[in-house]
Amino acid sequence: MDAFNRLPLTGGTIENRVFDEIAIGDTASVSRTLTLDDIALFAYISGDINPAHLDADYARTDMFHHIVVHGMWTAGLISAVLGTKLPGPGTIYLDQTLQFRAPVAPGDRITASVTVTERTAEKHRLSLECLAVNQNNVTVLRGTAIVQAPTEKISRPAMALPEVRLTRHERFNTLLAEAKSRGPYTTAIAHPCDELTLRAALTAAATGLIIPILVGPIAKIEAAATAAGLDLTGLRIEDVPHSHAAAARAVQLVRDGTAKLLMKGALHTDELMHEVMMTDGGLRTGRRLSHVYVMDVPSYPRPLLVTDAAINIAPDLATKADIARNAIDLAHALGIESPKLAVLAAVETVNPAMPSTLDAASLCKMGQRGQITGGIIDGPLAFDNAVSPMATAEKHIVSPVAGQADILLVPDIEAGNMVAKQLTFLAGADAAGVVVGARVPIILTSRADNVATRLASCAVALLMAAHQAR
Repeated sequence: MDAFNRLPLTGGTIENRVFDEIAIGDTASVSRTLTLDDIALFAYISGDINPAHLDADYARTDMFHHIVVHGMWTAGLISAVLGTKLPGPGTIYLDQTLQFRAPVAPGDRITASVTVTERTAEKHRLSLECLAVNQNNVTVLRGTAIVQAPTEKISRPAMALPEVRLTRHERFNTLLAEAKSRGPYTTAIAHPCDELTLRAALTAAATGLIIPILVGPIAKIEAAATAAGLDLTGLRIEDVPHSHAAAARAVQLVRDGTAKLLMKGALHTDELMHEVMMTDGGLRTGRRLSHVYVMDVPSYPRPLLVTDAAINIAPDLATKADIARNAIDLAHALGIESPKLAVLAAVETVNPAMPSTLDAASLCKMGQRGQITGGIIDGPLAFDNAVSPMATAEKHIVSPVAGQADILLVPDIEAGNMVAKQLTFLAGADAAGVVVGARVPIILTSRADNVATRLASCAVALLMAAHQAR
């Protein structure tokens, strides 16, 4: 079976009009509203990444691109009328002359129509007047098309267009905007001796999220900046001999109040966390530390927090209780008033042979008894039951959390790592990483994280710090 036959059908049909059925004056039209997704898809297909297409400020200074590109989208509507309505399937496009008369902007509803003006029986050719108007009846496109009309009747099932998702990550954009309104926060960056960390620090500073203090061997920091073409002018640099000393000094800057956030640079996580966890001179509180991924999953209708995927290897019940508390606190900082926390397992029933289901049941009871507050907890829940209303309905699960979880509490670090990375690499998710439970949030990123992800991690940490300071 080919790809065409695998696509879902709408239930209707598309039928053409052969040349002998068409008279001068016959007309047909389609209407559609231009969206940002339409423009982004056109830019992707055409390779035209001029910012005029999506940025209103650029559009005002580059009206050529603004009119032509959006006009080409409008011209596509003319092609849609000719190919599906008049004459319809079997039409051969021969020539076209179009004039773009006015700009088309996102939100405009365009009606494109064609009207037969001439018939040439010898070659079954038609001339058609083409017209497109917006919702205010302003002409945005006018022209003429010449086609060869079909002579044989064609009727075929109308198929639904395949679903297309754009990974725009508007939720992270919202978080960045909110964080910028609270910042900047002075941030101690431990051992920023690589391009990615330095670039992320400079970008976050330029965005208004942080005021970086670079802590590490000054020769290595400056060498990395020079190799990457980055300008460190004006940035404070704390010169220390090696990565261990960088971790210790960065933690000290937080302890004495010089910095409000801590960021991991080009050093091993355990080096930094060793200093954080020191009984004397560290950043410990009465709560266990845990890592939370704040994920922007394009196919999920809300931010999704996954915990713990980086700190606690095989957490016991007491540790999971603190992991839950930390994640709920972070959700509050992100504006989620009553987060729904799903305790994940392989099944949705308690099984004495599966310790993760026993922990899930205990965490639910702790929530009911007020030992964990601020959110709604349910479990055990399998992954599909936690995030899919359809799966929840099919299994007849009655739960205030199932199908709409804000937080996924995983059984162990391996499960958390797999869940987060599968969402990132297979579902197109962006993931901001932060460690919570310490005196300040710790921006803990992976070497594979790009600058945008590191920027989002800074924003999440800043919002958490602002929430803690209230």
